[in-house]
Amino acid sequence: MTLTAKPAAARPAPNADPPPAASAHPARRRTPKTWIRGGGLWNLAFLAPMLIVFGVFSWSPIVQSVVMSFQRTNLVSTPEWVGIDNFVNVLSDPNLGVAIANTLYFAVLALILGFPLPLILAVMMSEVRRGKGLYSALAYLPVVIPPVVAVLLWKVFYNASPDGVFNTILGWFGISPQPWLQSAATAMPSLVIEATWAAAGGSIIIYLAALISVPPELYDAAEVDGAGIWRKLWHVTLPQLRGVLFIMLILQVIATSQVFLEPFLFTGGGPNNATLTILLLIYRYAFQNSLGGDYGEATALSLMLAIFLGLLSWLYFKLTERWSTN
Repeated sequence: MTLTAKPAAARPAPNADPPPAASAHPARRRTPKTWIRGGGLWNLAFLAPMLIVFGVFSWSPIVQSVVMSFQRTNLVSTPEWVGIDNFVNVLSDPNLGVAIANTLYFAVLALILGFPLPLILAVMMSEVRRGKGLYSALAYLPVVIPPVVAVLLWKVFYNASPDGVFNTILGWFGISPQPWLQSAATAMPSLVIEATWAAAGGSIIIYLAALISVPPELYDAAEVDGAGIWRKLWHVTLPQLRGVLFIMLILQVIATSQVFLEPFLFTGGGPNNATLTILLLIYRYAFQNSLGGDYGEATALSLMLAIFLGLLSWLYFKLTERWSTN
């Protein structure tokens, strides 16, 4: 007779956690009554003023602009619904291509000059042992000056006569006077120099704040390896500031795409439309005569610019999502 051994019953491991017990109180469904009991009305009352202000002063103008882009109006006469005619007129305007090219030219020059310069100055200021607060205040001083005052002041500096401030300084080095704003070749670079001077202070402060978060041990290790300031900048600072750099880059692209103050006050778009930008063209559409221009075409171009910048920002963040975090 053959005896078959019964398998031993499985024993729980000595350190095994007991199976989770079923919840005695299942999750309750969220109903309006439970929302009110939970203080929902008080939260809504607290947020109501902000929501009203945001809706009236932010979303309401946006909705009105979208509606106005399909109308022909100067805000005086009765609006006339024209459909997509405003978009067709804007796209067929020969000045649109000039404005786009000039805006792109300004953006490229501003990125070449204005993007690396604040970072370099911030790194140099972070290496200073004494007087760092004074240097930070001096760097931020152009931001404190009202933009219109700064532009009018620089307009005096850009005087094309030999007695002009900048031409006098160039004369000390034997350089002939420059036409600055009076020449189509030098007008846009002149605007970029002033815009870089006016906006660099804010970027420098942001970079100085970001540099504080870089671990000092990385710089110590780089110094042990014999790295100088430029190698530390390339191999330590830039990788640690990747996220900030990507944000600052897209913000500068958006800002340069909407440049208006400098071409409007310096040259009015001249000479020969050499500094005509997209926002200045929008201004001409809206205020081209004393009774008001065609606000429909102005808002149509504004809407197209907003859509383009929105798509550009979305594409930029999609492409740099991995680079900015790894």
